[in-house]
Amino acid sequence: MVMAEPTNRADAVPALPDVDLDLVVVGGGGHVGLPLALVFGQVGLRVGIFDISEPALHRIAEGEMPFLEPGAEGLLRDLLPTGRLELSSSPEMLCRADTVVVVIGTPIDEFMNPSMTIFERMVDQLAPHLRDGALVVLRSTVYPGTTEYTRAGFRERGRRVDVVACPERIAEGHALEELRTLPQIIGADDAASGDRAEALFRHLGIDMVRVSSQEAELAKLLTNTWRYLKFAVANQFFMIAHAAGLDYTNVLRAIRQDYPRAKDLPAPGFAAGPCLLKDTMQLAAFTSDHFPLGQSAMQINEGLPAFIVAGIERRLGDLRGRTVGVLGMAFKAESDDPRASLSYKLRKLLLWKGAKVLCTDPYVADDRLVPLERVLDEAEFLVLGAPHRAYSRLGVGDRPVIDVWGAMGGGITL
Repeated sequence: MVMAEPTNRADAVPALPDVDLDLVVVGGGGHVGLPLALVFGQVGLRVGIFDISEPALHRIAEGEMPFLEPGAEGLLRDLLPTGRLELSSSPEMLCRADTVVVVIGTPIDEFMNPSMTIFERMVDQLAPHLRDGALVVLRSTVYPGTTEYTRAGFRERGRRVDVVACPERIAEGHALEELRTLPQIIGADDAASGDRAEALFRHLGIDMVRVSSQEAELAKLLTNTWRYLKFAVANQFFMIAHAAGLDYTNVLRAIRQDYPRAKDLPAPGFAAGPCLLKDTMQLAAFTSDHFPLGQSAMQINEGLPAFIVAGIERRLGDLRGRTVGVLGMAFKAESDDPRASLSYKLRKLLLWKGAKVLCTDPYVADDRLVPLERVLDEAEFLVLGAPHRAYSRLGVGDRPVIDVWGAMGGGITL
């Protein structure tokens, strides 16, 4: 990748327009950026939404959310006539604000290690358009040290900006509520930039937690990894029970019913989505791959689809030519987001075994999916992939169902 040449000469910087936006959200058309932009607009700020996805921007401009988020579409339609939202696919919008919120996370590469290439590109693309003295807020989960890495990158390109880490901790489907209630971590390495970040999030009426940038980055990784570890425990317990020929739904009920010390034991299910595995592997990389708990959690959670396929084989024998239906392809209930969904891994494993796989979902848009009616007509075996409410009282007759989640009242023993 060719890096941009540093620009240090003041006469090389064109005159900037006046500040007429309170902030610009980079990646503002996505699952994290758009709810944040809407909430800041709701409290009266003038918000620029910068995103390279023209289709997403078009839908937003028409008052249509590009993904499911309860309450967001109504808020969007209320805000559009006010003029407090502005949309653009050009980074030139950044020149019009002193505060820029960047919603770009750290991906992992084929070796399960963090890839910083995306931040090199981000710095190259944004640096020419940032105002000197701007506040840059890193909002997504990033590898520890990314804030300083980004700050140094802007400095090398002649941009004098403050960079802070203020990670989001919202759950999809609860964004509007949680943005106004959850404490905000402020990761800053000097008092002035921390004060500026606090002033921004004070508009939301929430509490603040001040730490250094690297402490904030690590806190977000540990938060997601803790959730991933808990799901791994639940899934391991599920496998242990079913390997013994027992129904884990009954076992879990016996453990949790009116027993306060087991309230935090989650139900089993596919631990997927765009964050949990990725962030656990970033934490492993941060420890120089000396994180056996994380590695074991990955093997358990990622191994659950194979455990299910093995159970189906014990029931049906050779799967070649057999028809299996998968109910739900989103990575979580009541979501249209299929990113990193383990339902797709389950589908692939079943196809490798020679099965005919019919998949359906009431929310996910995917040409490979078929109507629910066809799945119920043709499948001789069903697997609940995502526990959407629509499936909780679904009539399936005497067909065997694997319901890891326990959302349909319990399934067969694997």
